[in-house]
Amino acid sequence: MEALIENSVYKKDNLILNLSFQFSLAVIEYAEVLEQKKRFVIANQLLRSATSIGANIKEAQYAESKADFIHKFKIAAKEADETEYWIMLCEAADNYPKPNGLGEKLAPIIKIINKIISSSKQQLKTKQKAT
Repeated sequence: MEALIENSVYKKDNLILNLSFQFSLAVIEYAEVLEQKKRFVIANQLLRSATSIGANIKEAQYAESKADFIHKFKIAAKEADETEYWIMLCEAADNYPKPNGLGEKLAPIIKIINKIISSSKQQLKTKQKAT
């Protein structure tokens, strides 16, 4: 896994990209545990929403405009909220393996995504006023 990071875009100093990538890897491991327990529907839902966070953040790196960048981060924020729901559901459900630490790993990702959206909107407003 370290070799993957060494030879990819994740080597760059991009905190949110790195955090979302690491989070996706942790969710993949947890989804495998859920599947072993035959909790296929929840495993699939969680895996899709969680990995979509990083996929949208990655896609935002090549946005066509600041508005497109913001839009992709808003999608990532929605996916993060959905992921938080599935994690909370797994934590509360009886007979489900607990998602040890996933909620704690997700919280800073959500904060950073929201800050990026906020500051990007402000930059866009400032740029629009200047023109």
